[in-house]
Amino acid sequence: MMIALSVAILIIIAGLLALVIRLVAMPKKLDTVKKLLKQGKNQAAAKLAKQIVAKDPQNYAVPYYLGKAYLADNRGELALIEFKTVNEHALFDSSLPEIPFRKEFASLLVKYKQTEAALKEYLLLTKLDPTCSDNYFNAAKLYEKTNRKDLALSIYKKCIALNPKNAKAHASLGYILFQAKQINEAKRELDLAIHLNPEEYSCYYYLGKILKDAKDFGGAVKAFDKAQRDSEFKQKALIERSTCYMIANRLDNAQIDLQRAIELDKTGTKNDTLYARYFLAACYEKNRKIDKAIEQWESIFKVNRSFRDVSAKLSEYKALEANDNLKDYLTSSDAEFIEICKNTTKKALGFNAVQADSKKFGVQIIATEGKDGDWMSVRKQSFLLRFYRDVEPLEDAPVRDILESAKSSNCTKSYIFASSGFTRTAIAFAENRPVELVGKEKLQQLLEIAAKPDK
Repeated sequence: MMIALSVAILIIIAGLLALVIRLVAMPKKLDTVKKLLKQGKNQAAAKLAKQIVAKDPQNYAVPYYLGKAYLADNRGELALIEFKTVNEHALFDSSLPEIPFRKEFASLLVKYKQTEAALKEYLLLTKLDPTCSDNYFNAAKLYEKTNRKDLALSIYKKCIALNPKNAKAHASLGYILFQAKQINEAKRELDLAIHLNPEEYSCYYYLGKILKDAKDFGGAVKAFDKAQRDSEFKQKALIERSTCYMIANRLDNAQIDLQRAIELDKTGTKNDTLYARYFLAACYEKNRKIDKAIEQWESIFKVNRSFRDVSAKLSEYKALEANDNLKDYLTSSDAEFIEICKNTTKKALGFNAVQADSKKFGVQIIATEGKDGDWMSVRKQSFLLRFYRDVEPLEDAPVRDILESAKSSNCTKSYIFASSGFTRTAIAFAENRPVELVGKEKLQQLLEIAAKPDK
């Protein structure tokens, strides 16, 4: 009996001794893990940390440093698993500091697109470390990413209150204000961000948009030029700059930018790429290079069949292929176009073209009744004819303009020929006035008559 009791006491003492040794040894081993990490011996650190966890699974400081070893070895997914274990079970103390852990944990969650969990961590950090502006910035960024702009706006302002020189926060705030149509406030924030950091190139993109809307196209072009230095905004900046060139009718410059924008997308499937192709097609269409325009529309149609009016454009120009007269009207050179208009004036309308000039909009003809060679025709009624081949329906402005010009030229009546047709306002304005609007269908008939060989 005494022997059995002695054995039991010895076993208890041995167990207690083993526990004491373990409790003393474990911190030393954990210190060794930290030392190995500092020396860059990540795999050795990970191996030792695993051994400690196997013997003491309740020591949650160890998974933290195991996660750090994985992180240092570029094995982020394994690190995230360890960090989640720490987050679920650990009690934080000097051996496991909470703030550094949560910053690393939140960063990992962002990397692996666990947005809501990351947001929760950053919001917690704003309470644990309320003087650190970066915590507010990161939380605001995630609110912005999840389209909760009002909350993002509020948090960005708190970030700036803590650190007024945070250029990125001013830039992000400017972007949200721009989206909210608070243009003056947005411009102020963007200008301040650029002042704090001239290399905050994303700001130039939104500044360019503001200048473009204000019709300061020169300033917008310069801003979009700088915005291209930000890889995220390069394609967008090229497209926006091209639209400035298009408005200024500098189509060659626009085409260069749009080609570059398209080439930046190797897959050809981005929505911005489709817009680049669409605007490039518009440039080709204005320059009468219809075949090239069709190529761009077809490329868009393969990716997105419902993109803007591409389907209608393809249908329209498919019908054009069956009508050589209208195709020639739309695609001929300026010199050829003058001859087409003169021929239509003579053979389809029965007028004599006295003067024919190439204009920015197309061709203008002053005509009279009578046949060629009739010297008395100069005393007969005069008519002012304008032939347009714009890609968009004509508004009332060209109608008003031709009436003024006809009056100053002593022309009795005016005619406007437009392959694209007219808007309702143009048609309404022309009613009861000495001007006739000739749309696509009637123009096709006249071109057909003019194309017939002389008898």
